[in-house]
Amino acid sequence: MYTFERLSDNVHIAVSEDHTFGTDALLLSYFAKPKGRDIVMDMGTGCGIIPMLWLRNESPKTVHCLDIQQNAIGQVNESIKYNGFEERLIPHLCDLREINRHFTAETFTLVTMNPPYKPLNTGIESLGESARIARHEVCCNIEDAVSAAAYLLKYGGRFCVCHRPERLVDTLTIMRQYSLEPKRLRFVVDKIGEEPFLFLVEAKKNAKPFLRVEPTLSIKKENGKFTEEMLKVYGSYADGYDK
Repeated sequence: MYTFERLSDNVHIAVSEDHTFGTDALLLSYFAKPKGRDIVMDMGTGCGIIPMLWLRNESPKTVHCLDIQQNAIGQVNESIKYNGFEERLIPHLCDLREINRHFTAETFTLVTMNPPYKPLNTGIESLGESARIARHEVCCNIEDAVSAAAYLLKYGGRFCVCHRPERLVDTLTIMRQYSLEPKRLRFVVDKIGEEPFLFLVEAKKNAKPFLRVEPTLSIKKENGKFTEEMLKVYGSYADGYDK
C-alpha cells in the first residue's frame, strides 16, 4: 500500500512501510546538485527520493536510478506514473555488484548513493527484509558502491555519497583505491556545537589531490527551528513550515 507525499506542487512521491526517506537523502540531493548537462545515476534508490527531488526542477531532464529490490523499483514506477515522469526517470532493477552486466562503462557524469550505514552483525538489525537491506551492508558495502561508481563514471565525473563519521577514513581510502579523488567534504550537525552525525563527500574520477572542507551544515537553530540553509535543502517540500 502506497501513500503519496508532496515534494512540491507538481511532484509527489510514493512512500510505504518498506521504502520511505529521511533527512540524509534530502541532504545528499542538495549536496550533489546536478548540472544541466549531467547524466545522472542514483544507486540504491529505494523509493526514488533523490531523483524525485531533482525532478522538481527542469534540469536534469533525465535521471537513472537502480535498486536491487523489486518492491523498490515497483514503488518508483508508481511515482513515475503518478507524476507523468516516463520520459524523465528511468529505473533499473540491478545488483550494483554486477554493474558491468547492466551498463556500459563510463556512461554517467554524476553518481550518487545513500548507502547502508551499518556493517553486518552490528547493532540491532531491522526486522523487515527491505529495511535490513537498506540499513545494513547485506547486499553491498562501501567498496562495492565505490567500485560501481568508478565503473559508471566518465573521466572527471563526480560520485557523491553520505555516511556516518566513523566510516569517513574507510570511505576516503577506498575512493582513492578506485581513482575517485575526494574533492569536497562537508559535515552535518543537528545544532551548532554538537558533534557531526553525518558527512557528505564528493569525489572526482582521475582528479588531482585537493580536498576542500566546506562549512558545517547545521539543521536546527538554538530554538529548534530549521536553519535558513536547511529550508533551502527542503526546498518546496518545506512550503508552509513557518506559517
